[in-house]
Parts: sequence; structure tokens; C-alpha cells
Amino acid sequence: MTSLQGKAGWALLLAIAIAFPLCVPNSYFITVTTLAFIYAIATLGLNLLTGYTGQLNLAHGGFMAIGAYTLGILTVDHGVPFWAAFALSGCVCMAAGCVIGAVSLRLKGHYFAIFTMCIGYIIYLLIEKWESLTHGTVGLIGIPVPASIGPVAFDSVTAQYYLVLAFLVVGTFLMHRIVTSLLGRSLMAVRNSDVLAEALGIDLMRTKMLSFVLSVGYAGFAGALYAGQVRFLGPDIARTDLTFDMVMAMLVGGTGTLLGPLLGSVLVPWVTQTLQFLQDYRMLVFGPVLVLLIIFFPEGIVGAYLARRARRAAALRRASARDAREGGDRHAAAARRPMTTRPGADHA
Repeated sequence: MTSLQGKAGWALLLAIAIAFPLCVPNSYFITVTTLAFIYAIATLGLNLLTGYTGQLNLAHGGFMAIGAYTLGILTVDHGVPFWAAFALSGCVCMAAGCVIGAVSLRLKGHYFAIFTMCIGYIIYLLIEKWESLTHGTVGLIGIPVPASIGPVAFDSVTAQYYLVLAFLVVGTFLMHRIVTSLLGRSLMAVRNSDVLAEALGIDLMRTKMLSFVLSVGYAGFAGALYAGQVRFLGPDIARTDLTFDMVMAMLVGGTGTLLGPLLGSVLVPWVTQTLQFLQDYRMLVFGPVLVLLIIFFPEGIVGAYLARRARRAAALRRASARDAREGGDRHAAAARRPMTTRPGADHA
């Protein structure tokens, strides 16, 4: 993983992602990876709120459903152009995030997580029961593919793969700028200690609200991309299973890191596809694996690697300081040693 550090590492990952469709035998693998990239965009948003701010939002899949249904309703029922509906999907999600965040963010810890889980279930019930708007259990059929941008059309599996990859690259870049900015430091201060962050002059509610809105905005745009990819929506997209899948991907990769959610979001779907013959026993397989991962790698794959590298760097610094101290002691001892003269030197 050392080769994945810095700009060269990210360039290598991008080159692998660009070359991937040219190396796989059929379009099925491209479709699975495209969906994994969409989930990665949503998981990046969840990681901003959970990994960097310390708030676990169990309604994240519900916000992704809001974004998907916004695009589906606008394009199918009202004939709105795809990209206009796409932009509105993120805006609607962020507006809903402002309303829900104003209430839920007054809670802390497990209470916040439980409250958002209830919000996610309410979103699911609204999608299922509000038939005049969402078509209920019948679902939305015939969602259009992303509209062409100039001469570039997105009516093929490979073209949609590269479109989603482009959004993932932009989303990752923006997330990097967020977490390395003053806002990112404020988020981490809130995560570490509310009391200390407030003592430093950080507005807790404003900071948490901004993190929550940006997080669900990522979920909304991911949901819109998902709708354009699968072209059919049903209430199942709002079930809490999707949220727990994103939480699992975040834990596997490493919370509070930029590469971790990306790695987990790609790794978990491929493991799921590999173990399709165990689909009926999925939770029996993933449950113990997740427990073992939390016990032995609580920071996730990327987090464990970064922690190990930090320990090695600290050990090297201590060894260098010890060598320098011992060298200084030897020089000081040599300076204090009395000088001797050779016999007969005075008669020379």
C-alpha cells in the first residue's frame, strides 16, 4: 500500500480504473463496478459525517432514495431534462437535510443514530405508501439514461461506467479539499470533543449542520446516478439494508480516511458477488467477519496501515533521538577527558 500514497498513488488508482473496462471479459463486471462506484460516492458522504464529525446517520440510504426518486419523478412524470433533474436531486436532498438536521443534530451519540434510523424508516414508508407521487410498490419504470453531453452519449454500459467514474473523481477531490481545509479541522475537533471544540470557539450546531447537509448531498447525487443506471426504482432502495452496507464498507476500508470508503465500497460488492451462492446466509457470513474485523482491525484496512506506519515513524524518530543523544554523550565525555603528553615531549 506504500505505492498508493500521494499524487502518484492516486494517479495509479485512476489509471487502473480507466483501464478496467478494457481488461474485463464482459459487461457484467463493468455494471457491478459502476454500481460500486455509485455506492462509493454515497459512502464518501457518510464518512464525512461519521468518520470526520463523529455522527452516525442511519438514514443515509433513505437520503439516497430521495435523490433517486427526485430524478425519477421529475424525468418520468414531468419530462424534466435529465441533468436539470440531476441537479435538483442533490438540492432536494440538502434541503431535506437542513430540516431533518435541525431536529436530529440536537441529539448526541446513540440517540442521534436511533433517531436517524427512525427517519430512514419513515422515508421508506412515505415512498411505499404515497402512491400518487412515488407510484408505491409498482415503482418508477422507464427512467431515462443520462443525457448526452455534446457529442458524448451515455447509452452504453462502458460510457455510463466512465460517467460515474468522473463523478467519483470529482467527489473525491472535493472531499479531499473539504477535509484538509479549516472546515475539516473543525469537524475533527467536534469529533474528538464537543466541549473542547466549543471552548476553541467552534459553533457546534453550525459545523454539524454543514457536515450533515454536505453528507446527504453526496447521497442525493449518488441516488440520481443510481436511478439513471438501473432505470427502475422501488421502495426497497430506502430500506436500512443499504445504509448498513455503506457502514460496513466504511468500517472495512477505514473511517476518517479518504481512501478507506473507496476501498470498502469496491471490495464489499465484489465479495458479495463472489459469495452469491451464500446469499440466503449472507448475514451469517458477514456478521462474524465484521465482528472479527472490528476486534483485530478497528481502524479498518487503510486505518490499520496508517496507524502501523505512524508507529514505525515514531519508533524511527525515537531511535534517531537516542543515537543523537548517545553521540552527544560520547563527545562530551571525550571533551572532559584530561589530555596526556608523551614522555619527553617537554624536552623536544
